[in-house]
Amino acid sequence: MLKFCFRFTTRLAIAALCLLTITGSVRPNAVEQIRSQGELVVVTRNSPTTYFEDNVGITGYEYELAKAFANHLGVKLVIKQADNLSDLYNSLERKQASFAAANLTITDQRTKWVRFSTPYMNVTQQVVYRRGGMKPKQTFDLAKGQLVVASDSSHAEKLRQLQSKQVPELTWSESPDFESVGLLQMVATGEVDFTVVDSNEFEMLQAYYPNLAVAFDLTGAQSLAWAFPQSRDDSLFKASESFFRNAQTNGLLSEVRERFYGHLGQLNYVGAKHFKRQTDKKLEKYDDLFQQAAKQYGLDWRLLAAMSYQESHWNPRAKSFTGVRGMMMLTRRTAKELGVRNRLDPKQSIYGGADYLTKLHKRLPKRIQEPDRTWMALAAYNVGYGHLTDARKLAVKDGGDDSRWMDVKDYLPLLSQKRHYKNTKHGYARGSEPVTYVQNIRRYFDVLAWNDNPDLDMALESE
Repeated sequence: MLKFCFRFTTRLAIAALCLLTITGSVRPNAVEQIRSQGELVVVTRNSPTTYFEDNVGITGYEYELAKAFANHLGVKLVIKQADNLSDLYNSLERKQASFAAANLTITDQRTKWVRFSTPYMNVTQQVVYRRGGMKPKQTFDLAKGQLVVASDSSHAEKLRQLQSKQVPELTWSESPDFESVGLLQMVATGEVDFTVVDSNEFEMLQAYYPNLAVAFDLTGAQSLAWAFPQSRDDSLFKASESFFRNAQTNGLLSEVRERFYGHLGQLNYVGAKHFKRQTDKKLEKYDDLFQQAAKQYGLDWRLLAAMSYQESHWNPRAKSFTGVRGMMMLTRRTAKELGVRNRLDPKQSIYGGADYLTKLHKRLPKRIQEPDRTWMALAAYNVGYGHLTDARKLAVKDGGDDSRWMDVKDYLPLLSQKRHYKNTKHGYARGSEPVTYVQNIRRYFDVLAWNDNPDLDMALESE
């Protein structure tokens, strides 16, 4: 009897073990857990190159990529904001986020304790100084001034390498309280002599600090990537690899890069200084008109202000050789169609320009989405709707996408070449001008938007 009970109990235990195995006692992997919870938690930093909030909502280069990845997984994106790099890495270590998307450079030190995704951008580390101040010409010169970088940054890691191998006398300070924006501000105001930032950060922020310049590149090209915690479960990492392959193939990476970086470099040192001077001197006089007109026509007032600066530098009596006049440089014919009686009257001109831009915006095919829709409406404002249509048709003929600004802007300049414009409906146009026009306005808009954002201390400092 006892032998029978033992055999029965043993068989029962084996059966139970088999049942547990069959019914899925195996722990769900990371992707399965994320899909079960319905959300992907990503840690990042609040900065112009990563994640920020504007008048439309949450945006940013890293945010848009992470959001696309969440959509790829079929879940909602949840952002965890880190105060600094140390806080960001702690969030990964404590498993408070699935990965970090924060303009992180792949370095030898970091790869010891995080796993990096497929790179999505290359940058260089750049030494930045204040124009008129001490300009370092090589790494040895950094020891002659006060140098400050962010704590736990790739820049600090590079400086330690230089100190140990090339410049033993090199000294610097590391700040956990400041990142690129704050450090550039300190250099701009003369609190410190130099700092080091990534090239994409300086490219995006240079217009806000026209008195800053790059002294030299501290490194060659380095890759930016997402950082995943080291784990035996690599399901989410593999999902990110698949996502980036698709993003490269379907043009998503190019599209996001164009959105945030495609218009940069349009504003040189002289242009940036003049824009700041005019902003301080003239904008306040007209910003109520821009805001009122924008409200009436459902536009962003800063877009109207940026347009007006590009058109006339906020000069109500501006006039071009083609006869267009006023704050928004309306032609006589367009002004008549819009009911503008006096093109030199700032209110009439601003309202007329807002009305005209809105009409062009609505006229575009519904399939053209934002922000491409706004960029194309601006191009049409400058070169004419017919010429924009011709460029879009050229793009389609060549296999491009006529609903994407990044494609259309490459075909607009062809309208000045006879072999292209002779086969278009509206003929010759100075097609390079609307491209420059749109890119300049995007840059001016960026500056006005950042200056209007109290959550980011981005105000331009007076020299």
